Amino acid sequence: MIRNEARGAFSPMPNIGPMEIILVLAIALLVLGPKKLPEAGRSIGRGMREFKESLTGGDDDRELLPVESAKPARPTS
Repeated sequence: MIRNEARGAFSPMPNIGPMEIILVLAIALLVLGPKKLPEAGRSIGRGMREFKESLTGGDDDRELLPVESAKPARPTS
């Protein structure tokens, strides 16, 4: 933990500024390369979305139900 001098208390995380974000993106670009960086971003985004939906209990149950075919009803006569 890092001590926050202004409040006299401990803050759980330091502030992340633009320079830190640029540094992380530059390291990711060097490690993954320009071709795999968009793919990695998409997969991280999908994972975060799935995690968020699992926490909020999204309405994904509708997708799991079987879809009935849209056949017209036969006349009984």
